[in-house]
Amino acid sequence: MSNDSGPREQLSQLSKALLALHKTLLDSERVGYEASFGKIESPATFFKLVMGDPWFAWLRVLSEFIVILDERLGQRNHPITAEDVKDFVTRTRELLTPYNDGLGFPQNYYNAIQRDPDVVLAHAGMVKLLNSLQEA
Repeated sequence: MSNDSGPREQLSQLSKALLALHKTLLDSERVGYEASFGKIESPATFFKLVMGDPWFAWLRVLSEFIVILDERLGQRNHPITAEDVKDFVTRTRELLTPYNDGLGFPQNYYNAIQRDPDVVLAHAGMVKLLNSLQEA
């Protein structure tokens, strides 16, 4: 990523990276769910599970954060500033800090990183992007 890209492009890159991480986490959780409960038969069934099953509930924190970021990107009448980028970078770092002790997203994110190399790679990519955005 170029450090001289504008704030809107920087937030757009952050959004795309978070969506990719979200997909990786969904794929990882699906594997665990199917190992415990059997094959998920259709995309519609998977969608219903993601939206309502407790197994996937921890991922809704990330989903909601992505919605907030995308809503900000959608505000065309309010310019995105370097301060906006700094704020979302800080909030993303806080959200994506895994914890071995505790509950909710940080604990489940930690567990996903421990069990799935794809999540490790996605997390490393997020850290690299956040570092790049912070330097911009």
